[in-house]
Amino acid sequence: MDRLPLRLPPGVDLRRALEDAAARPGMESAFVVAGIGSLVEARLRYAGAATDSVVAGPLEILTLSGTLGASGAHLHMAVSDASGRVSGGHVGYGNTVRTTAELLLVALSDWSLTREHDPATGFHELVIRPRGGTRHAA
Repeated sequence: MDRLPLRLPPGVDLRRALEDAAARPGMESAFVVAGIGSLVEARLRYAGAATDSVVAGPLEILTLSGTLGASGAHLHMAVSDASGRVSGGHVGYGNTVRTTAELLLVALSDWSLTREHDPATGFHELVIRPRGGTRHAA
């Protein structure tokens, strides 16, 4: 497993930067294992919601984790505002870094992570395959 520490500067879209990092050779399938920093505002999709909600900032990223693969990202994040109120959910686009974002990605060089329709859930769910191999249960 290869590790990739990242520091994102102000003005960067958090999700797009993570997807760009996953497009690097050797990082096509990865886990985001840690993430902290700050955001101008957050765009999160809450459980069961069809669209993102905007959480007014400035905000601190308390935690960020998820999967990155050729078919996209599945990221969850918890943020807090200046009063300590915490919000969390699926990370959308438009989460602009305020001062910094410090992240650790772990590449899975022997594995391929994709998302495919799961008839049981009705959603695109994680499918794990050994590189050049057959499908494994998620």
